[in-house]
Amino acid sequence: MALEWVVLGYAAGAEAIMLLLLTLPGLDGLRRGMISVVRSALKPMMSVVPFCLFLLMDIYWKYETRPTCGDEHACTPSEHLRHQKSIMKSQRNALLIAAALLLYWILFSVTSLVVRIDQLQQCVSKLKKRDD
Repeated sequence: MALEWVVLGYAAGAEAIMLLLLTLPGLDGLRRGMISVVRSALKPMMSVVPFCLFLLMDIYWKYETRPTCGDEHACTPSEHLRHQKSIMKSQRNALLIAAALLLYWILFSVTSLVVRIDQLQQCVSKLKKRDD
């Protein structure tokens, strides 16, 4: 299962880098190329959403089937430590899922806004040319 988390981490990293390149000021020449790259990458990256849901169900299943230590002395210290590590991994993975979904949504929204701004700037320049 570690490979799925690595893939999700790389996807979230790629989303963050694209978002950073789209929003940094002063990169107008790079931004035009990045818009086309990001727009073409958004549809394949949509697969992050069902992938995150699958991994979220996996976390839930692990939570439901975890061993419980009802009494204080029912578990050995190693079992208790393994249980605590499992909880920490699940929390970390849930944060990764939330970050990947949030970054995808923000990237989609920012890309839409940048495209709309470019369209409006083109309309303004056409109107200025027509008035002159």
